Amino acid sequence: MTTTIPRPAWRMPRRLALLAAMLCAQPALSADPGAAPAQPSDAAQRARSHAAACTSCHGPSGRAPAGSTIPPLAGRPQAELAAQMQAFKAGTRPATVMHQIAKGYSDDQIAAIAAWFAAVR
Repeated sequence: MTTTIPRPAWRMPRRLALLAAMLCAQPALSADPGAAPAQPSDAAQRARSHAAACTSCHGPSGRAPAGSTIPPLAGRPQAELAAQMQAFKAGTRPATVMHQIAKGYSDDQIAAIAAWFAAVR
């Protein structure tokens, strides 16, 4: 008989975020099979990396599962997303954990994350 030791619950979101970051880092497919894959800029890669942390709650690529109380982020206007994150950061929008999460990002990072999710279609 083997004994299994339960894994701490806090490890799963980090693993999901890492998996999402790896999946999001795949190059886009080109219509021309002979073309070299497009390489995102360093800034785009950083934005995608920061945005990957959001997917553990907001769903893959910011698409929350049906029936979720957590709102989807994909395709929402960049200005709206940035304003909401700034409100969380300032503590003026009610939340459970988003206040602490938003405080971990600079204004430039928030703008980049908002731009990334706004571009997701």
